[in-house]
Amino acid sequence: MRIAMWSGPRNLSTAMMYSFGARADFAVMDEPFYAAYLAATEYDHPMGAEILEAHETDPNQVEIACEQSGNPHLYMKHMPHHMIEGFPMGWAKECVNIHLIRHPARVIASYAAKREMPTLGDIGFAQQAEVYDQLGGLVVDSTDIRADPEGMLRKICEAINLPFDPAMLHWPAGPRAEDGIWAKHWYTAVHRSSGFAGAEGPLPTLEAPLTQLLDQAMPYYESMRRNCLT
Repeated sequence: MRIAMWSGPRNLSTAMMYSFGARADFAVMDEPFYAAYLAATEYDHPMGAEILEAHETDPNQVEIACEQSGNPHLYMKHMPHHMIEGFPMGWAKECVNIHLIRHPARVIASYAAKREMPTLGDIGFAQQAEVYDQLGGLVVDSTDIRADPEGMLRKICEAINLPFDPAMLHWPAGPRAEDGIWAKHWYTAVHRSSGFAGAEGPLPTLEAPLTQLLDQAMPYYESMRRNCLT
């Protein structure tokens, strides 16, 4: 089984990668198209030069890697906004595609704390809707996972015909060998964890102009939320 887990940033995606990586039967990949995306767009991202030096920048070579089998399974953490026009998507048609979503207010507040003034393109909601329309698949809200990790992981496993493994609920604190080099900037909180954090509290309050970004992202979130696994 090859799982392509699609999500925007700040969306429990690293914890989910660690969860599947805690299983003895899974290998994991961390955002394999990130360096290719930066090379093609020349966007200014934190640690951009280091990412380009450390990771594969040819999207066709990344596609080959994404078509390999795992141990015996492969879990791939993907950002939909990395899949710009011209990047290969044929590899994903043979995957189990899962779409991880989170309320935009939470995503924006978390992202803005790490990188000033995000745009709609940075947080991936529009691109995720496009990938979902193209590939279909399972939709899961990260807030539901935080509220009931074991219950939701069991439901995800059942939906994709994968036996649940209790090892998915815990992992060793600290960095993982599979982390992208960008982990030093983005993964501080998950590196302190050894399992899923508890249920999320009230939605954060955003100030302008982030409220405008929230208004842009909400229709995409609400559309996908209607298809969520419950």
